[in-house]
Amino acid sequence: MQVLSVTPEIFPLIKTGGLADVTGALPIALAGKGVAMRTLIPGYPVVMGAFKKKKAVYQYPLLQGGKASIHAVQVAGLDLFVLDAPHLFDRPGGPYGNATGADWPDNWRRFAALSQAGGDIAGGAISGYQPDIVHAHDWQSAMTLAYMRYGKAVGIPSLITVHNLAFQGQFGAGIFGELGLPAVAMALDGVEYYGGVGFLKAGLQAAWAITTVSPTYAQEIRSAEFGMGLDGLINMRSTDLYGIVNGIDVDIWNPETDKHLVANYSGATLEARRANRTAVEDRFGLERDDSPIVCVVSRLTWQKGMDILAAVVDGVVAAGARLAILGSGDAGLEGALLAAAARHRGRIGVVVGYDEGLSHTMQGGCDAIIIPSRFEPCGLTQLYGLRYGCVPIVARTGGLADTIIDANEAAISAGVATGFQFAPNNAGALLHAIRRLVDAHASAATWQSIQRQGMKADVSWDKSAEKYVELYRLLLSKRAA
Repeated sequence: MQVLSVTPEIFPLIKTGGLADVTGALPIALAGKGVAMRTLIPGYPVVMGAFKKKKAVYQYPLLQGGKASIHAVQVAGLDLFVLDAPHLFDRPGGPYGNATGADWPDNWRRFAALSQAGGDIAGGAISGYQPDIVHAHDWQSAMTLAYMRYGKAVGIPSLITVHNLAFQGQFGAGIFGELGLPAVAMALDGVEYYGGVGFLKAGLQAAWAITTVSPTYAQEIRSAEFGMGLDGLINMRSTDLYGIVNGIDVDIWNPETDKHLVANYSGATLEARRANRTAVEDRFGLERDDSPIVCVVSRLTWQKGMDILAAVVDGVVAAGARLAILGSGDAGLEGALLAAAARHRGRIGVVVGYDEGLSHTMQGGCDAIIIPSRFEPCGLTQLYGLRYGCVPIVARTGGLADTIIDANEAAISAGVATGFQFAPNNAGALLHAIRRLVDAHASAATWQSIQRQGMKADVSWDKSAEKYVELYRLLLSKRAA
């Protein structure tokens, strides 16, 4: 089975978040299940620099304002189509914005081009390659399905995975004339959205199937609270809606072999984590004692619930825990957390920014990790925590609720607890969860049971990949019918 994946980012070439981890790991997980996935990605500078031999398999004399070409390459075990369009992607900064973080004003054009290329490939533009199914990810590639619907690939099964419904790609109606779509597409059942053009909305409308990255999130987005204005459409498409929880790359995230760790360990050798714990204490300027170190590795934003954490940091210290925080984002939240670190020297440490190696060390050395998100489609951080014996404390929402078994009295007695859930998502509930954690940490037997149970959890892609294969087969059967 040939599947074309279309995505704006993919690990290890270009990453801003969990989307890249998913699109990088899924093709490898599917390879052993009879699915050959090729991935179309934009030719950002870092991507173009990853391969030397350029072999154009398709040329565009004009694509959204300039010449472009598609190259077929293999990088890091991935089969890729790279859209080389220098006028759109050869620029400094990140994949979506400049060095200051401001969005590129022509993002609509950049990702319309990516989607147009995806639609063309689906329609047979590349000699010798015809995908059986097209799998798009998030708003940046959602328009692929619209180009398929109104072009030569109308009969090819398609699905879209929503990694975060909050990001929708909404643009003014004035861009429609430059998208290269027929006039009929600018309609309520096409790409029109509240008088403008909605990229994600167009994909949700055109897809044969819609998936989210956890079962709970699939149900949450049917509500007005989490539907972000699209709940009506999603409910209309509810029979085609599936929730498939993400996995992680268990070869990269493996405490027994992880080179970022000071000391490697397994569930049977948890005492070896102490060397990583010392490294965390040194890096964050924390006092050395036996109190639990609770960490945060996150964007510092409202969605991630970082304002809720900022409101209880004094209480966390009073409860007997230490805090190690790695992240960046809202300037006000950064300032509040840095001020808390200044108030509680030796008990709270903050590193503003992101450091992949340090994030691994924190998972390998901290006792627990807080994820207080207001909504979380899946979340990968808690899965890393499970894998590393860094016990997750999570808001009861989305994929967090699906992947963590709360350490209530019954679960602890049964030996199945893997973390701590809290609800409602407010400061009082979070602080109560912290206190529960501190109490559990005081018993070495209880704590190690929670750690080891989490480390035994299957957080790989194996089960999830099998569910994607089942869905692909279902779509192919619908096509045959």
